[in-house]
Amino acid sequence: MGERILIIEDEAAIADALLYALGSEGFEVHWCALAHDGLQWLQQQPVDFVVLDVGLPDISGFELCRQIRQFSSVPVMFLTARKEEVDRIVGLEIGADDYVVKPFSPREISARVRAILRRARPSPDIPQASASSSAFLHDPQRRRIRYRDHWLDLTRYEYLILSTLLKHPEHVMSRSQLMDSAWEDPAASFDRAVDTHIKGIRAKLKKITPNTDPIITHRGLGYSIDLQDGSSSR
Repeated sequence: MGERILIIEDEAAIADALLYALGSEGFEVHWCALAHDGLQWLQQQPVDFVVLDVGLPDISGFELCRQIRQFSSVPVMFLTARKEEVDRIVGLEIGADDYVVKPFSPREISARVRAILRRARPSPDIPQASASSSAFLHDPQRRRIRYRDHWLDLTRYEYLILSTLLKHPEHVMSRSQLMDSAWEDPAASFDRAVDTHIKGIRAKLKKITPNTDPIITHRGLGYSIDLQDGSSSR
């Protein structure tokens, strides 16, 4: 049985094309036309990936993604007719893993879904390792990071960016280097996406230690991380 894909899309023609393309790739695909039905399915069935239209008739895709992120870190790809950069940034800020503008090729969607699932899949031959610090513990086999005894609920891109910073403590990593580590096709992304995900990581760290920030911004250069204690605000 292949990985389980949930499509939440109100246009039947688009849904049919995706059902055929993803099904042909060996995925097990289910389609819901409304946000309410998709949310109910996701809460009751195991799902490996969600393809989510932004312009749903009952609840916007953005709002639905916010609700999904309250209980699940399943990868989410937005489909939208809106191509403005601000919409892409909003989508990334609320936890989306990819953002595709209509019209698109169903085969491209299949390739993107497969690439995201491949990168999200734990690598069995990477041993468990930890950052040499009392503040962070990195478990690459399970693709998770602990900060001050709290496991962080990170999106896929947040995890990849933070794990890259942890691999290079005290080193300034440029946005290009962080994009190379996190994106299957860095050329398809944009610099502000890195800033957006850094903002998301910081927000999750600050929920644990509101007065500290271990991520350091180097203006015009990139970011670094302080593994020792992150004792000063930045």
